[in-house]
Amino acid sequence: MPASARTTSLPPAQLSGLRSGLGRREFLTMATAGTAAAAISVTIAALDPATALGAPAMTGNAAPEPSSGLGLKRELRAMWIASVVNIDWPSASGLDAGTQQAEFLHWLDVAEENRLNAVFVQVRPTADAFYESPYEPWSQYLTGTQGQDPGYDPLAFMVEEAHKRNIELHAWFNPYRVSMQADPAQLVPEHPARRHPEWVWAYGGRLYFDPGVPEAQEHIQQAILHAVENYDIDGVHFDDYFYPYPVAGQALPDAATYERYGAGFDTVESWRRANVDRFVETMSVRIKETKPWVKFGISPFGIWRNSTTDPLGSETRGSQSYDDQFADTRKWVLKGWLDYVNPQIYWQIGLAVADYAALVPWWAAVAAQSGTQLYIGEALYKMTSGVFTDPDELTNHLDLCREVSRDVGPIHGNVYYSAKHIPVDAQGGMSKVVEDHYQYPALVPPMPHLPAEPVVTPVLANVRAVRDGIRVHVADIGTKEARATSFAVYRVAGSVSSVDTNDPANLVGTFRSAGGRVQSWLDTSARPGTAYTYAVTALDRVWNETDPSQPRSSR
Repeated sequence: MPASARTTSLPPAQLSGLRSGLGRREFLTMATAGTAAAAISVTIAALDPATALGAPAMTGNAAPEPSSGLGLKRELRAMWIASVVNIDWPSASGLDAGTQQAEFLHWLDVAEENRLNAVFVQVRPTADAFYESPYEPWSQYLTGTQGQDPGYDPLAFMVEEAHKRNIELHAWFNPYRVSMQADPAQLVPEHPARRHPEWVWAYGGRLYFDPGVPEAQEHIQQAILHAVENYDIDGVHFDDYFYPYPVAGQALPDAATYERYGAGFDTVESWRRANVDRFVETMSVRIKETKPWVKFGISPFGIWRNSTTDPLGSETRGSQSYDDQFADTRKWVLKGWLDYVNPQIYWQIGLAVADYAALVPWWAAVAAQSGTQLYIGEALYKMTSGVFTDPDELTNHLDLCREVSRDVGPIHGNVYYSAKHIPVDAQGGMSKVVEDHYQYPALVPPMPHLPAEPVVTPVLANVRAVRDGIRVHVADIGTKEARATSFAVYRVAGSVSSVDTNDPANLVGTFRSAGGRVQSWLDTSARPGTAYTYAVTALDRVWNETDPSQPRSSR
């Protein structure tokens, strides 16, 4: 994750083919058609501007437009939790397991308090792991000593605790970075970079896997897929680091690799891009082969190419990921290799070299050409650093995203870098976002190409006032194979005959299923002595929503 805006005109402080021969969408269609066809009472929303503007997965009683203009019912709201050099979590290396766990629970509290519904947590910062891996050692950012067992399984803990709160957890992996220093001797002896020195090279004071070495690519993919297979994560997430950012006066040390593997490529640059393309494409397919419902997304540097370099590029004058990281991010979107793209548009509206107001519609127009969902990466840290001088900068960003969703193509959410800057709330910038745009909870947008599960409309069995609020009892009447993952609760004041579940103002919360048929949830926001009418819906693993239950009033 970049620590500054990298543009050519700003100082740093401101700133392949698949093995099966099938395209990814074709593979998904074949892999999930049977499951999707079996879905009962679940209708999947189309990826269109209406969905981005708050329409739920359309159900029998849904109105075409929400009756409230405040907030969106369907949008991803997330924050990055960075572990490299202990940026966000753990706050320092060497903390005991209980302190680490308490700190992570604090970050989930922060997410809930700001009505976020997802966290992107860095679990493989430097070819070491925040999970028990047969491929790479335990991360030094846990215990202070690479390879030392932290005394618990952090990724298992994080997934369990996030899901208790019905928050998605996307496991964030850095593919190629081996170490934040360049000396292999400082790695544990069993580290793959020491066992296979031919896989790595040093550049800019750090150590990297060579993206051009097929065996290194296979190792990285196996390390990631092990986490996909063994943990109940919701997504696999990469940031903007592919080939390293250029360092003045230094050339990438891959001439020998190009000589060995570059046959058929006229330039080393095109070969490097092909290496990254192959990695992204095969990673995409292998994730879905392992677990078809796990999302795959990438958060690239915000500029693909400038229009002065390529007429297909954006009206910007900054660094270009196509040329600097050899990451053809536009291609990945158009090819459908990603479930979502999350460009880091870390600049303010009106900045000439990289205008937020120019980049957001550019990305929306690209994403609208495929089924790839678009989330916008937001530089919350620039409120803290003072680069963003307008307290309304971030809330203005979301206003612009709403307009672009309506006029260009859907934007499905925003992600904030990084977690530690949210409670700081510099200039009141994040509070303003919550006040203006996150007044109500929101459901994660569904992805129609992912497999739907056969959940059924629940029964709202009972609603009753208790000392701390109103207790809602729900019966999941699906078969054992058709149980809901979570439930959404809607509420209106008074005793009425129906509840508009398409109005984002009526969504009061979601909760994760505890298993079994009978579920309950406490509405602590209900005002004592006030009568309400409730309705509930069931949600599957990828947030497809059933019709609502029959309404029931509190007593």
